[in-house]
Amino acid sequence: DGYTMLLQSMPLAVNRFLFATLPYDPVADLAPVSLLCDYPNVMAVPITSPARSVAEFIAYAKANPGKVTFASSGNGTSVHLSGELFKRMAGIEMIHVPYRGAGPALNDLIPGRVDVMFNNIGAVLPLIQAGKLRALAVTTAKRSPAAPELPTIAESGVPGFDVSSWYAVFMPVKTPPAIVRKANADIVAALATAETR
Repeated sequence: DGYTMLLQSMPLAVNRFLFATLPYDPVADLAPVSLLCDYPNVMAVPITSPARSVAEFIAYAKANPGKVTFASSGNGTSVHLSGELFKRMAGIEMIHVPYRGAGPALNDLIPGRVDVMFNNIGAVLPLIQAGKLRALAVTTAKRSPAAPELPTIAESGVPGFDVSSWYAVFMPVKTPPAIVRKANADIVAALATAETR
């Protein structure tokens, strides 16, 4: 009816590949309204880590097979999938340690109980700026305007690595098209304002 909207992120797209059954079909049941933003994850390590670069981290992981751990905010998140892709593309082994959210994972990353996390930039950048974590790189193909000094993983020795996350708005697929178009126009207008940017 046009009065129900869904604000969702990347798991909406990947859940269909991670679970045998879902109570919804993101393609058949939802009408896309607008992309709100996309953003990188940051490969972050404890400040006590011997790795000061992506190349050093890969060398450390290869020298310590079966011992390196990576934290995530839960199975299927961009944080988890970034780590899995990194393992594969870097040719290393890491043990996945899923948590119930980013907070508990960060609480174990900061003191070094886990070795690395590929966390959302918004959650981890303040900890990096405060000197509580060390950033090695961003996961996107291009550097982030929020932290332009950070190299990408791709430019740091893992060519082709590119993971971003996003937030978007959806409506039920049976919402009248005119309402979807109106919602899109209003969101696009709001995103264009300096305050929102």
